[in-house]
Amino acid sequence: MTRIGRQSQMMRKKALTAGVAAAAALLLLAGCANKAGSPSSTSGGGGIDVPAVTSVDTPKDAVLPAGDGKGKCAATTTIAYIGAETGANAQLGINIFNGVQLAIDQHNKANPDCQVQFKKFDTEGTPDKATGPVTQAVGEADIVGVIGLPFSGESKATGNIFEQQGLVHLTPSATNPGLTKNGWTTFFRALGNDSQQGPAAAKFVTDTLKAKKVYLVQDDSDYGIGLGTATGEALGSALAGTDKVTTGQKDFSATISKIMNAKPDAVYYAGYYAEGAPFDQQLVAKGYKGAFVGPDGVKDDQFIKLAGDASKNAYFTCPCIPGELLTDFAKQYQAASNAAPGTYSIEGYDAATVLLAGIDAGKQTRADLKDWVKNYDKDGLSKHYKWDSTGELQAPAVYGYKVDNGKIVYVGPIGQ
Repeated sequence: MTRIGRQSQMMRKKALTAGVAAAAALLLLAGCANKAGSPSSTSGGGGIDVPAVTSVDTPKDAVLPAGDGKGKCAATTTIAYIGAETGANAQLGINIFNGVQLAIDQHNKANPDCQVQFKKFDTEGTPDKATGPVTQAVGEADIVGVIGLPFSGESKATGNIFEQQGLVHLTPSATNPGLTKNGWTTFFRALGNDSQQGPAAAKFVTDTLKAKKVYLVQDDSDYGIGLGTATGEALGSALAGTDKVTTGQKDFSATISKIMNAKPDAVYYAGYYAEGAPFDQQLVAKGYKGAFVGPDGVKDDQFIKLAGDASKNAYFTCPCIPGELLTDFAKQYQAASNAAPGTYSIEGYDAATVLLAGIDAGKQTRADLKDWVKNYDKDGLSKHYKWDSTGELQAPAVYGYKVDNGKIVYVGPIGQ
């Protein structure tokens, strides 16, 4: 998934491919940060220095939630968030929820004649618990649009429910490629999918981190399976071995034994931080000295908190830009949430803005708001939002991160 500040919509459309490739080349070949930020050298697992990028550009004409302040809508007009607020990987959902809340608060402050309501439905992030909240939400006629669901498994389990009721939903984080192959007209993905992230991750590990042998481990979620498959195929001859773990697993000794025997330079873990953190911790405790690389599902401060000092060897791939480096957004988010933006906070904010802009434009029925999203073609703070006929973004991007001094820092675009 590739995104970073573009100077204008026309320039982005004409130059995105060349621009991202050039930025990635600078990162990979010259060891320099892209021109959007100032580099500082950092080093992680395997002793590889990767420059951190300390700023990103904001699109000049990004649509913001406040709009022109002239919005008018019925007092019952409602946007919903459906996704994890509790559960093992709740923080990823909370990041999104807080971004949506900020967007709605800013909209309502600027538009006295359109006070959009916000309802939340907790799925705990699991497919088996998601159908109830989704069924409840689609049955409430005042809900005209939804942000969610955050995770691929729960999105797969509930997509038909949204489709039957014609309720548009934008996911800021569910990346399994198969989600847009179900013929759904109500599902839109506000980021790239794992068909983009997998090859970018493989290139990042082999080219940037210089790993000649990579051991791939995936969990049993739809997300982990899809990403693990895409990454493994892209690694080719660098793939030193594979193994699988399960959701909720605590003891990874069997997998770690296989890894230590294979002697890889890097381990790529396709899954979430709830298992990724203890896995990395146990891996390091057994003497592993290489890099531990995880995707967006692992890229969260909770991973560092749970893994402790072992997290020093960690890198991440993500189709998300660092909201904390968007100065105005970061300040507003911090003030509203008493926390810094996390993974997918900015994507949640942008996705909500797409729906709010439609409501302000008079698209206030489910059918009209779905058509608004279908034909949307504008900048957000994080990227350009324009979808193809399946609900995939037309210009997705992927970015790299790493742990440095107990913090997750951004290292720039890594693939397309």
